[in-house]
Amino acid sequence: MKEFDLESLSQFNGKEGQYCYIAYKGRVFDVSTSKLWNTGLHMKRHPGGRDLTADIEAAPHGPEMLDRYPEVGTLKMKGVAEGTLPKPLEALLERFPFLRRHPHPMLVHFPIAFTVSPALFYLFYLATDVNAFETTAFYCLGAGISFSAPAIMTGFLTWWLNYQARPLRPVRIKILFSALLVVISLAAFLLRLFLPTAVTYLAGARILYLLLLLALIPIVSVIGWYGASLTFPLERK
Repeated sequence: MKEFDLESLSQFNGKEGQYCYIAYKGRVFDVSTSKLWNTGLHMKRHPGGRDLTADIEAAPHGPEMLDRYPEVGTLKMKGVAEGTLPKPLEALLERFPFLRRHPHPMLVHFPIAFTVSPALFYLFYLATDVNAFETTAFYCLGAGISFSAPAIMTGFLTWWLNYQARPLRPVRIKILFSALLVVISLAAFLLRLFLPTAVTYLAGARILYLLLLLALIPIVSVIGWYGASLTFPLERK
């Protein structure tokens, strides 16, 4: 039985003729003979050469499926996997395994929706001069800021629990753009809060406010894209 770490395990990703190994709770299995793993990507979502403990616990089938395949080694983990989690948190995750992976994907949809909406409603206001659209844009902006904090916190928790806080490129990009999202959202919100008349009547303030709101759309799109790339990895040929 061979001992693997995350780096050596990643070499067995099922690509370019490599064996396809996956890990579950410290045990490494060779799933190369499975037709569902013959591309190194299971269900276009779960890549080989990874620790898939959280994925398997959230899967529609149980871990007993792995008994069909040879166990080829053990996975040596650092930090989180070596039992350094606080005991109450470890007990909570054992009782509710979905907390390892699902809170962040669930919560992140709210700031995405509420930070895209303000620009659309403000454009409706500019086109129709209906004040209700402008007010709705302001409310959506406030909701986006409110939901950003729990989404970011659960993102860091997921990064720590499932990726051992490794400096992955998608995560670094998400952190940077999340900070931009919060800063620009707050700037637009404070502008509208303290100068409500300016964003409705003064041309310069209206343009600035609109540009801030429009900037949120590509920012949140980048965050969503790289977040999705972690959940649904792109299949490289």
